[in-house]
Amino acid sequence: MRILILVVYYLPSTSSAAKLISDLALELAKGGHDVTVLAPDHTAKADLQCDHDDKIRVVRVRTGEIKNVSKFLRGYREISLSGILWKRAKSFFNENSFDLIIYYSPTIFFGPLVKRLKGLFGCPAYLILRDIFPQWAFDAGIVRRGLLYRLLKHFEKINYDAADIIGIQSPANKLYFSERGLDQKYRIEVLYNWMSPRDHDSSSGQFREKLGLDGKVIFFYGGNIGVAQDIDNLVRVATRLQDVPEAYFLLVGEGSEVPRLKREIQRLGLKNFVIHPAVEQRDYLRMIADIDIGMISLDRNLKTHNYPGKMLGYMYHAKPILASINPGNDLQAILQTHKAGLVCHNGDDDVLYNQCLQLIKNASLRVQMGMNGRNLLEDTFSTSTAASQILSHFSN
Repeated sequence: MRILILVVYYLPSTSSAAKLISDLALELAKGGHDVTVLAPDHTAKADLQCDHDDKIRVVRVRTGEIKNVSKFLRGYREISLSGILWKRAKSFFNENSFDLIIYYSPTIFFGPLVKRLKGLFGCPAYLILRDIFPQWAFDAGIVRRGLLYRLLKHFEKINYDAADIIGIQSPANKLYFSERGLDQKYRIEVLYNWMSPRDHDSSSGQFREKLGLDGKVIFFYGGNIGVAQDIDNLVRVATRLQDVPEAYFLLVGEGSEVPRLKREIQRLGLKNFVIHPAVEQRDYLRMIADIDIGMISLDRNLKTHNYPGKMLGYMYHAKPILASINPGNDLQAILQTHKAGLVCHNGDDDVLYNQCLQLIKNASLRVQMGMNGRNLLEDTFSTSTAASQILSHFSN
C-alpha cells in the first residue's frame, strides 16, 4: 500500500508529533508499505525537497516558521498551510498516487488539503487526533467566543469532515463527540499513542554530571511549555521544596510561556528550577535516562483529555511519572491502575508537594513504579498495535 502521512513537525524536530510519526512510518515501512511523510519546513532549501530516511521518503515543503513566532503570525501561517502545501507540492502530488492518507492533528488546518488529495487519489483518509482544538484553547482562556473562535471551529469541522476515521487518544475524548452529537456523524475510535522502544537509544548521556546535579532527585519535564501546560504549579511546588536539598526541577523545551516563567524564576530566586532549551531527539532521550521522575502538567480548566506523548519516553526509560492534571483525565486511572506513577489535580498544591516528598524519600518506590510504567508501555502503547489498528480499516 502506498501511504502518505501529513504532519506539521517531523524529524529532526523534538516535538512529540515528530517522534510519533517517525515511529509509525518506520513500522508501516517494515510491514512492506511504501511510505511518504510530507511536512512543512521553514529550513528547507527549496520549495520542495525530497530525500529518504530509513526507507521512508520524506518530502519537505518550504513554509514560514510556525512555532516560535507571534500568535498572529502563527495563526496566519497555519490557516494558509493547506494552500501553501498544495501550491508548492502540486507537481509531486500529480506525479505520485497514494492508497491511503494519514494526517496528524494538531494542526486543524490540513482539512482542505486532505479533501483535495482524496479527490485526486481516490483514497480514504485517517485522522490521528491528539488535541481537540480550539476547545482546549477556549477552556484555558486563550480563545474567547467570537469571530476567531467561529473561524477555528469552521476549520475544525473541515478537518473532521475530510477523515473517513478519526483516531482519538483517550476514551474520555469520546465525551467531546458524544455530547455534541458528533459521534453520530463521524466514525470515532480510540487510538492510543505509541513508541518503538527498539528504535531508541537507552544509554545515559551523563547529563546529570554535565549539569552538576549529582546527588539530586531530578523532576524532569520535557516538551511544550505553553498556557495549556500551566507550569506555574510546578514553580509553586519547587518554591516550597527549596529547603529540601535533593529536590531539583529540570524543564527542557520551548513554548510561549518560557520568557515569562524565566522572569518568575528569577524573581523568586529559585535555585532548584531550571528551564533548558530544547535538544535534539537523541540527546533528549539520553537526558531522560539520567533523571529520576518524569513530570506531566496540564491546566486544570481543560475539559478535553489526552495522554501526553512525553510520558512514553518516561515509560521507556522506566521512570516513575508524577502528573498534575485536569480533573476527569483518563491519565489518572491508567497510571493508578498500573501503579506507574502518582497523580493529583492541578491546583491541589498540598497533594503535589506531599507526592514530591514521597518520591524524593523512597527510591525503591521510584524503581518499582518505573518498571510498572515500562511494562505498561510494552503492553498498551506499542507502535505495531497502532499501525495494525489503522491498517485494519483499509485492508482489502
